[in-house]
Amino acid sequence: MPSPPDVARLYADHAARVRRWVMRFGTVPEPEEVVHEIFVRVLERLDSYRAEASPTTWLYRLTTNFCINRLRDVSRRAELWREHTDTLWSAPIASVDQETVTLLRQLWSTLDAELIEVGVYAYLDAMTHAEIARVLGCSERTVGNRLERLRRAATDATRGTP
Repeated sequence: MPSPPDVARLYADHAARVRRWVMRFGTVPEPEEVVHEIFVRVLERLDSYRAEASPTTWLYRLTTNFCINRLRDVSRRAELWREHTDTLWSAPIASVDQETVTLLRQLWSTLDAELIEVGVYAYLDAMTHAEIARVLGCSERTVGNRLERLRRAATDATRGTP
């Protein structure tokens, strides 16, 4: 079996080239992070390297597949969000007042995803702290803390405070 390439050497020799390959896929907010993610993949997939291809060709293929999958993921998430936003926010499972739904709808674009997620579970789906903790894989205390942060953010938003 051929020996796998030295990853440190690959990085030193090809990181700039990989960055250029990444950039050709369009606007990438932080291409250096993507390059690092790709080299993490290189480490994870060293056993798939075959000497039939040059390390550059292998790296090019990994980079291309990574970028294509990243574009698909971003596009798919945006598409799903557009398809389901109205349904998600306008049809709460629990009986909840319209002001709460409206406020959460306004806040979703400005708050951390974890706060909105816990808000949806608590206020729209009427889940208990224990149920939310099970879904999120965290403690009930963490759920309570996130709900408190959400309440403070909602209060600040209604007062017009940053």
